Amino acid sequence: MAEFIKDEAEFDTLLAEGKVLVVDCTATWCGPCKLVAPLIDRLAVEYGDRAGIFKLDIDANKAFPKRFGLRSIPAVIFFKAGEKMEIILGVKSYEEFSLALTNLLD
Repeated sequence: MAEFIKDEAEFDTLLAEGKVLVVDCTATWCGPCKLVAPLIDRLAVEYGDRAGIFKLDIDANKAFPKRFGLRSIPAVIFFKAGEKMEIILGVKSYEEFSLALTNLLD
């Protein structure tokens, strides 16, 4: 299961490690986010040994959406070597999330 990032300091530490990161930007009040959550948990199970798969509550981290230009959630952001590579907005299929991740791992 994907763990929650507590704050921006923890996120920055993870980003600095340079490995592939997947961050699901979510909120407790967001209905569509509840549909994406199990897909992110599945990514964590299947790819957790090769990438960091996390969730981030945007209500607890208000500066985060501004930092990455997010205007809506759910938003899943993919990072590689500390750089934002892709953002997938909205509810998508598991295959779309896993393909984006696989492309960064190859």
